Amino acid sequence: MGKLTVLALRAVLVALLAGSVFVQTVMVPLLAIDMEDLSPDYAYLRTPFLVITVLGVVTAQVVLVCVWRLVTMVWRGTVFSHAAFRYVDIVIGAVVAAAVLTFALAVLLAPGEPVPPGIVLLICGGAVAILGVALVVLVLRMLLAQAVARDVEAAKMQAELEEVI
Repeated sequence: MGKLTVLALRAVLVALLAGSVFVQTVMVPLLAIDMEDLSPDYAYLRTPFLVITVLGVVTAQVVLVCVWRLVTMVWRGTVFSHAAFRYVDIVIGAVVAAAVLTFALAVLLAPGEPVPPGIVLLICGGAVAILGVALVVLVLRMLLAQAVARDVEAAKMQAELEEVI
């Protein structure tokens, strides 16, 4: 991976992390203030909605930090090692958590009339799509496992070849 690509990716990651911190520190409190005007029939939605929002942002932040670490490993040439699995596993867990939070949001909004049923169905579809992302990352983890195994095998063969020579 070239230096320019790594710098561009890191710039994007920094921008996304800064944006997520802005959402947590500025936008969520403003949303909480706006939700104080909810009718008493829907006041029960306020706290769970805000918690789901904050936790959703945290899952995105976890993914961004892990991607940062993996990019660092790629830059150093150490991504094909067992240390990379920890970050990939954390990404998978965070994406699954985001899918669960999205489904929890749909369940929260389903009863009553605050949100039309079609919107709830769309949110459930979003949860399934997020789970699909987790499955794609899982497939990529399997490819990483194969690459690490091949790298170990190649190193073993190289050592045997050096002994022969």
